[in-house]
Amino acid sequence: MNSRGVLNIGLFGFGTVGRGLYDVLEETRLKEARIKRICVRDITKERGVKADFTDNPDKIFNDPEINLVVELIDNAEASYHIVRRALEMGIPVVTGNKKMLAYHLEELIAIQREKQVPLLYDASACGSIPVIRNLEEYYDNDLLVSVKGILNGSSNFILSKIFNENMSYPAALKLAQDLGFAESDPSLDIDGFDSLFKLIIITMHAFGRYVSPEKIFVYGISQMSDDDIRFATEKKRRIKLVAHVEKLPDGRMIMSVMPHLISRDKYIYSVEDEFNGVVIKGKFYYKQFMFGRGAGGYPTGSAVLSDIMACHYNYKYEYKKLNAEVVPEYTDDFVFRIYLRYSSQEDLALFNFLKIRESYTSESSSYVVGDVRLSDLCAIKDEIRKRNLFVAAYPED
Repeated sequence: MNSRGVLNIGLFGFGTVGRGLYDVLEETRLKEARIKRICVRDITKERGVKADFTDNPDKIFNDPEINLVVELIDNAEASYHIVRRALEMGIPVVTGNKKMLAYHLEELIAIQREKQVPLLYDASACGSIPVIRNLEEYYDNDLLVSVKGILNGSSNFILSKIFNENMSYPAALKLAQDLGFAESDPSLDIDGFDSLFKLIIITMHAFGRYVSPEKIFVYGISQMSDDDIRFATEKKRRIKLVAHVEKLPDGRMIMSVMPHLISRDKYIYSVEDEFNGVVIKGKFYYKQFMFGRGAGGYPTGSAVLSDIMACHYNYKYEYKKLNAEVVPEYTDDFVFRIYLRYSSQEDLALFNFLKIRESYTSESSSYVVGDVRLSDLCAIKDEIRKRNLFVAAYPED
């Protein structure tokens, strides 16, 4: 495969990941790639590095020497316009914006196929873990059954502090923010949306099917209480925020993001702090586990650099599963066993339990363990986020 010569990078964004990429490039001193210009929103802000900064995107797009756009901004809408413009100009793109990809992936795949230029985004899912490229290249057949794991390092850091060090939820959240693992507004992380966006991207490469974010059940840990932590501890389990896509025996597939009560014998039980863990399951090779840092500037910056070097060798995702004879249809026709902690009968009445397996009632807090349809959870997902209750999948094994 022929290389592209030196990659002159037009970088958009110089936040945590952008700075991480800059430092990684400085440390590695690669001859194959260099940052030529950096576009930022505020040109007056002191960045602490000697680089060519601009606040005008045209200074990158109109520079004939720039032959790679790396987009690392936190605004999904602006990210979309940058990535689309670059692809339509025939410029290869590396991006880490998982929200933008989750909403625009189908369109961007069509453009990059038409223009025959790479669009790479391994850094958008699981930080330093090369899950996308592995799904694309290694697990490129119909023997794949499921991909399941911890895709958000911020929420996992919080849960680790709670279960390992007996921290309160507010204290663990504040520590995550102080260390830079969680944003000042942590809702994308702790409410499960960051994991949702990554799951959508992973599913495209695992099964060749795009599912829009609105269709998928997503519920996070922001309503978790001491009662829920106590329940998990009594059952010798830990609460983990888990993203999950699985192909059912009938060929359809389910997707969800929600807390799980994880038993000790599961791989992700011991995934701690800001690390991510992904379990890939196949028909004949059973389970394989990938583990690595999922948050922070340097791990994600290193993943971006890996994509940059892939561009250097003209690597492109082939999306072979999109062209498979049979692509799984998404369904929410599936039954979960869940744990529900609730405060009022009105809350309990929202849930259509097919079977009650365990229940407990007290003046302060009550819970039910029982079976519900995924479709019923999807129907009430917006309502339950507003209430003082907590839902977690509770697998039997």
